[in-house]
Amino acid sequence: MTIVGLLGAGRMGGAMVRTLRGAEFDVVVWNREAAKAHALADSHGAKVAGTASEAAAAADVAITSLADDAAVEAVYADAAEGFHPGQVVLEMSTIAPETVRAVEPLVRERGATLLDSPVSGSVPVVERGELLIMVGGDADALERARPVLEALSKKIVHVGEVGTGAATKLAVNALVHGLAVALSESLVLAEKAGVDRSTAYEVFASGAAGAPFVQYKRPAFERPDETPVAFTLDLVEKDLDLILELAERVGAPMPQAVQNREEIRAALAAGMSGNDMSALAAYLRDVERSGS
Repeated sequence: MTIVGLLGAGRMGGAMVRTLRGAEFDVVVWNREAAKAHALADSHGAKVAGTASEAAAAADVAITSLADDAAVEAVYADAAEGFHPGQVVLEMSTIAPETVRAVEPLVRERGATLLDSPVSGSVPVVERGELLIMVGGDADALERARPVLEALSKKIVHVGEVGTGAATKLAVNALVHGLAVALSESLVLAEKAGVDRSTAYEVFASGAAGAPFVQYKRPAFERPDETPVAFTLDLVEKDLDLILELAERVGAPMPQAVQNREEIRAALAAGMSGNDMSALAAYLRDVERSGS
């Protein structure tokens, strides 16, 4: 029986615990806020590790799903003593390729193998086991970790060496965040022109632009006051910062991403911090109404 260690029990990490336990994997979970780890363990029959290194040491396959680059660097430094020969470490956070490459030696030096494995999909997608996972790194290690990855995903794409997973994820998020901004603007345009919000969204979801993102974000855009936060505007800004830093390094022009970041920053400056990414539409309604 493969033991999975989950380091990071936020929204995505917590959903992974639930899905992996549903697939009958033994799971050991660690989180900086221990109460979150204990709540997951109590609800889903996982075990709790007292430290990051204990969680890593207990696992055949370790997963890190963390908020940002600083958290990844700190957790890998703490977990390093627990990595061990034959182990596969799946780095699933949305971070810069340089950060993945910086922490990889901490894994390799202990005889384990790091796979750069960020994911595309929301919490409900994790819970259905339908993530898209982009993997950078050793093909043999990917095969060893495949049963765990398949429990979480509907599609796994091996994109290249370590670091290419993170780069691909940032490219994916540039597209997703562009869709979110365009969807917000289009929805507000239709509403201001006298079209019922749900009717407008039905047209969007049924036409050429009805991508999976448009489908699964529908409740958040139609009924924002009733829908739990899935991905905050703050995280969108963080992603766009990483995207544009990567674009500058590789010489890729991204004028739309620059403008998207400006819209997100304006919404945050107007007090939208902590709100779901779909709240950009609410911000745009207020901007139009105030004549700004």
